[in-house]
Amino acid sequence: MREVELGGLKVRLVGGEDREGGGDGPLVVLFHGFGAPGTDLVALHRVMDVTRRTRYAFPEAPNDLGPAYGHGRAWWLLDAAKLQQAMMTGVPRDLRDEDPEALGPLRDQVTEMLDGLTAELGPSHLVLGGFSQGAMLATEMTLSTPRKIDGLVLWSGAYLAGPRWTAAMPGRVADLPVYQSHGNMDPLLSFEGAGALRDALSAAGAKITFQEFRGAHEIPSQVIDGTSAMLESIFD
Repeated sequence: MREVELGGLKVRLVGGEDREGGGDGPLVVLFHGFGAPGTDLVALHRVMDVTRRTRYAFPEAPNDLGPAYGHGRAWWLLDAAKLQQAMMTGVPRDLRDEDPEALGPLRDQVTEMLDGLTAELGPSHLVLGGFSQGAMLATEMTLSTPRKIDGLVLWSGAYLAGPRWTAAMPGRVADLPVYQSHGNMDPLLSFEGAGALRDALSAAGAKITFQEFRGAHEIPSQVIDGTSAMLESIFD
C-alpha cells in the first residue's frame, strides 16, 4: 500500500502491477462511510474478483469526529440528534430534502484529488463508489463533474439533494453502469429512499443493477460478488 496526498486529502493506493497503484489498468475510487477510519474499506480489494491490473484508491475524509467517534472521519457533518433518533427508533432517514452546504467546497477538494489521481495513474477506466455517506459523495461527484465516469458503485447510500440530483441525472448517467445495494432492514438510511434513487437513475438512462439483501447497514458477501461482476463487465 502507498499513501499520497492529493487535494489536501490522504489517499491510500493498492492493487496494480506493484500492488501500490502501479501499471495502466482501471482505477476504482471508493469513499468510506461516516464515522469510519480512512482505512475502513481498504481490505475489500483483496476479495474483489476482478482483473489483477485493477488499481484502487481509498481517500480519507477531511473531518475528524473526535474521541466520541474514536476519531473516525466524515465527508461532511451530520445532525447528531437526527442520527441518534434514527438509531433509537429504528426509523431510517430519508435525505431527499437535504442538500448540505459543505458539499460545495468538498466537491472542489475531491475534484482536485481526482485530477491528481488520473494525472498520476492514467487509468484505462475510472469507477467511483462508496459506502453510506461515501456512496452519496460518489453520486454527487458523478453528477457534478464533467469528467468521464465509467461506472458507479453505491453500497447502502441515499437519495440526497433530491431536486438538484434529479435535474442533473439525464446529462450524466445515460448508459452509465450502476451497481446499487441496500439492506431491506437498514435502520439508518431508508430502503424506500434507495429504491427512489434507483428509479430516478433508471429513468435517466442508467444501466442499474440493484441488489436488495436481507440485512442492515452493511456490505455482505453477495454485494462484493455483484460488484465484482459489474466491474468485470466494464473492464472487459
